[in-house]
Amino acid sequence: MKFSTARLLKIFGGLFVLVSVLVACNNDVNSLGLDLLPEEDLINVRNISVSDKIESYTFTENGIVTSKGGTNLLGTLNDPIFGKTKANYATQFRLTSFPEFGTNAVVDSVRLYLFYRSVYGDTTTTQQIKVYEMETYLDPDAEYTQDIDLKSMASDVPLAEFDYTPEVELDSASQDTNYQLLTIPLDNALGEKLLNADSLDMINNDIFLQYFKGLYLESADVSGEGSLITLHTAATSSFQGSALLVYYNNDENMNPEEGEEPDTLSQAYLITQYSSRVSEIKHDYTGVPFLDNLDQEDVEDDLIYVQPTGGLKSRITVSGLESWKDSINMGINKAEIIFHVDTVASDIHNYPPPNELLFTFVAPDGEEYRPIDYFFNPTFYGGALDTSDYTYRFNITQHVQRIIDVTDPDDDDFVGNQGFYLTTGRRSDIANRVILKSAKNGGVDMKITYSKFLD
Repeated sequence: MKFSTARLLKIFGGLFVLVSVLVACNNDVNSLGLDLLPEEDLINVRNISVSDKIESYTFTENGIVTSKGGTNLLGTLNDPIFGKTKANYATQFRLTSFPEFGTNAVVDSVRLYLFYRSVYGDTTTTQQIKVYEMETYLDPDAEYTQDIDLKSMASDVPLAEFDYTPEVELDSASQDTNYQLLTIPLDNALGEKLLNADSLDMINNDIFLQYFKGLYLESADVSGEGSLITLHTAATSSFQGSALLVYYNNDENMNPEEGEEPDTLSQAYLITQYSSRVSEIKHDYTGVPFLDNLDQEDVEDDLIYVQPTGGLKSRITVSGLESWKDSINMGINKAEIIFHVDTVASDIHNYPPPNELLFTFVAPDGEEYRPIDYFFNPTFYGGALDTSDYTYRFNITQHVQRIIDVTDPDDDDFVGNQGFYLTTGRRSDIANRVILKSAKNGGVDMKITYSKFLD
């Protein structure tokens, strides 16, 4: 879809002049809907609520890319409202230099070190993961979605079975969360494979990644509430990154100089920004309270459910906006839609809501796009959680103006009024979900401020 810069500038310029010359303001807040626009001969600024025109429905979401984020999820969470979410993980490891293992190298041990920084859910439930070697190559340039079947791409012989209980620790000075470390012992057979690699298999990383395709971590079911941890694996300028280390001995280090103790050597294989890092995320909504109304628009639910990771999104419809095209000499000063968190149903203390939501519109081609207001200024557009009243606010002034102004479906700027979607701002690598009050329960407000004037 194309957007006309000239049209946008024309709208902004007209609104600026209009607001500048206004000398009177008549505020008339009502809930009459869009059908009744007052016919005034003078320039007037009026407010109108269209909340009674809003409906919301819960839909499942899929096709979320989980291979391009800076972090990944791992674990199993049994959410009392949103059901079970299970996140598995696969990653590649890269050479930093050509390994020199010396004479008669022998594996001592193999360790996988994974850093994580946050936990969503219960920190007392023990998690179990199994580690397998990947047998299918992951393309670092490809986009993999949350429904990828990683298990079918890995060996069926586990290299490790590992239990852990996630921890959260705050830095006493900054009050930010510290990095935590999972240290997973792996079968020495993997170390032997890496030590015995032919030199031709280690000429460069492209060839090495065909020899050792990476590891797959599978999370098991848990009997308790469980949790999802956020893995920080790729190295950055300020973070060393996660790694696989092979500890070994050879003739040289086992025969030290007189008076020196033998020192086990190590070879690191790193997860970098160039490594493919993929999450497989599965949702099970068996028995959830919204199951009967899921993926349909026959009955509006009492609540709005929004969940990332290819989970749930809300379809929002605002009927009648397109009918404003029949009201000439009218400009939209501000159009704002406000969503209220149900702090009790959402259980915000145990399940913190996402810091940001995203409000997109459905274009005539069926695809989702961000409103033009976002590109004007993301802060102006909004979407951040306001913890003073637990609301999410979106300014979609220019989008509503475009619905009114552009009525020709063949016009490049035509957007129509096919509805909207409410999702989390980040969808692939956060676990924070939220329950909001629906419009039928007075939980969604849409207020439009408009000006009516003569030519």
